[in-house]
Amino acid sequence: MGTVTTFNKDLEPLEAIEPKEILEEVDKLGRIFAKICKSVGEHIYGQDSTIQETLIALLSGGHVLLVGVPGLGKTRLVEILGFVFGLDTRRVQFTPDLMPADIIGSEVLEQLETGHRNFRFIKGPVFSQLLMADEINRASPRTQSALLQAMQESRVSVAGVYHDLPSPFHVLATQNPLEQEGTFPLPEAQLDRFFMQVDINYPDIDAEREIIINTTGADLAKPQQLMRPDELILAQNLVRRIPIGKSVTEAIINLIRSGRPEISKLESVRNNVSWGPGPRAGQALMLGVRARAVLQGRLAPSVDDVIALAHPVLRHRMSLTFAARAEGTNLFTIIDDICERIG
Repeated sequence: MGTVTTFNKDLEPLEAIEPKEILEEVDKLGRIFAKICKSVGEHIYGQDSTIQETLIALLSGGHVLLVGVPGLGKTRLVEILGFVFGLDTRRVQFTPDLMPADIIGSEVLEQLETGHRNFRFIKGPVFSQLLMADEINRASPRTQSALLQAMQESRVSVAGVYHDLPSPFHVLATQNPLEQEGTFPLPEAQLDRFFMQVDINYPDIDAEREIIINTTGADLAKPQQLMRPDELILAQNLVRRIPIGKSVTEAIINLIRSGRPEISKLESVRNNVSWGPGPRAGQALMLGVRARAVLQGRLAPSVDDVIALAHPVLRHRMSLTFAARAEGTNLFTIIDDICERIG
């Protein structure tokens, strides 16, 4: 295992850090995440925006929905991130016959040496720090709802007893946008629990050349651990303490409210959108712009950060009307219209 980089080796409570020291910690954290971004990019080729958006979500303490066709490195990305952050990583392949107990665990009846019998709880794969829910839309709504509670509350309930999940806890779920037969689309309530939806596209020609050359040799590079789980928690708390200017806050509010057809002043939204983003979208942007500023070595977020994160934060929190879909209207274009309004 490689050397773990420490940005706050004494693990001091953030409340005890002076504002000047917070700026120094933010600067140090930005340098560490620049190394992490570079390290992950050495194993996931041609997906720089995917890596950055996923790191922003993790640094913000959120969950990610990865959408892309098979073979673009979604599973590999989760494995690399788990190794780099030193997280306990599990993977669950979602299928129609997957039951909630297969994810959260179940109670079994065991007999003790004394002859007494009692129930013992056996933890499922959700008791991890980084859970990959592969093809999450193939599981039944009942199983999806079991994961929903874990994502929202960081705990699960079995036989009326709550069990806390490890910290940090992140879900990176994947979906294949092509195959829809035999799937159960995620309900709006569960989609809203994802911090952002990251769309993974095909790599360009140079990246594809790197993939076929570097992944078919005898010696495959191994990632190094660059951060510990407790340091990731500290980093997430530090991001929440970064101040945001009034102009950025107003831009976020205007962006969110412009996407709601009931109150939007944009004709494209009123005519084509059936439902828009709720307050969680604003919360995600408030955290995301801070994390993006840190990743880019800046101490303060800007309106440009809001615009850059608008698509991954909004695309799964908005839906087109049936008429708009029939006419071929693109949600991407509508979000662009909203961004132009605040830009």
